[in-house]
Amino acid sequence: MIGIIIGLALLMFLAYKGMSIIWVAPVCAGLVALTGGLDLVEAYREAYMGGFVGFTKSWFPVFMLGAIFGKVMDDSGAARSVAQWITAKIGTNKAIFAVVMGCAVLTYGGVSLFVVVFAMYPLALALFREANISRKMIPGTIALGSFTFTMTALPGTPQIQNLIPMEYYGTTPTAAPIMGMAGAAVMLGVGMLWLTRSEKKLREAGDVFTEPKEKLADSNGEDLPSPILSLLPLLTVVVILNVFPIIFNREIDIIIALLAGIIVGIALNFNRLPEKVATVNAGASGSVLAIINTSAAVGFGAVVRAVPGFETLTDLVLGIPGNPLISQAVSVNILAGATGSASGGMGIALAALGDRYMELAISTGIDPAAFHRVASLSSGGLDTLPHNGAVLTLLAVCAMTHKDSYKDIFMVGTVIPVLAVITAILLATIGLV
Repeated sequence: MIGIIIGLALLMFLAYKGMSIIWVAPVCAGLVALTGGLDLVEAYREAYMGGFVGFTKSWFPVFMLGAIFGKVMDDSGAARSVAQWITAKIGTNKAIFAVVMGCAVLTYGGVSLFVVVFAMYPLALALFREANISRKMIPGTIALGSFTFTMTALPGTPQIQNLIPMEYYGTTPTAAPIMGMAGAAVMLGVGMLWLTRSEKKLREAGDVFTEPKEKLADSNGEDLPSPILSLLPLLTVVVILNVFPIIFNREIDIIIALLAGIIVGIALNFNRLPEKVATVNAGASGSVLAIINTSAAVGFGAVVRAVPGFETLTDLVLGIPGNPLISQAVSVNILAGATGSASGGMGIALAALGDRYMELAISTGIDPAAFHRVASLSSGGLDTLPHNGAVLTLLAVCAMTHKDSYKDIFMVGTVIPVLAVITAILLATIGLV
């Protein structure tokens, strides 16, 4: 147990210091293996690489196609077109809400979080300049629209954090719609209240918009595709994933939905993508680091599962009194926080305990869909601790530091999502799933 705790703490510390989880994870796994009495080489070859390869085998197609889809939307200008259209409709006087909604539409349509960050930052900068809002607010605003309710709560979202639980609970992407919508309402509503309050305090302190050192090129005159046509690839992914199963009475794999989105995106923007092969190549290459990082975290979890102390840890988690949904929420949150990855933490937790929770669902009469939604929501809580890769990327793109903007990210990406999980569990206890 002590070895597991030290290994987790070391993993968090080294990742926070900016060291790559690709080598940090096996080093920390080695520490866990040694303190757990395992042969170091065997633990690496069998347990670590078994978990690593298993996750890659299951999810690499989704990571790759999702990255290609995002790259097609980015290179064609379709992502920026949709974002500009939404922000123009909402207006500069509601700049924060406009940015949140622009991010939300893109992520719910299947565009990866990293692409959304790069697509939305120039628009957020222009809106905040016009509204005279401090640039310190941009990271928290993008985080609310990208890293929260559209990632884990809204039923039907094609983001991987909503898809992983399907494998363990036999559910669909729209599992537990009432719990999901309630969680989304908490994250969006309370998140907007926080950001509005934060902006007001900065304005009262005289902290308003200042130009970044490296001024971005003005994109207002950029020739972008029609926003209505640009929405079609996004709608294609969501409709095929969620509506087709109802029409054809059979589950549609996310791989088919993403492939269809890519084909529609290329077809509608054929002339806007002069180097189509280069776009696909860039998307595919970009997906490799993401899947390797997540698989490395899952490999660490596989070693943790292999040591005797894990049984004690499992008994502690499963022994949390009351609703087993609480136990699942705690385990997913802790591991997502330890790995700095929502999908990685949830993958570790469900690979280790998914079968046990499914047994509990059957024995307690709790709908497995409730376990699906709580797992998904919980993955988006402690994952946004300071060492999270998406957080580091967001701050870097926005040219901000943790000191400048992390407080807002922490509130909208960690604290408020935990409140959403509590809300969802309360609804499940009264049968509203």
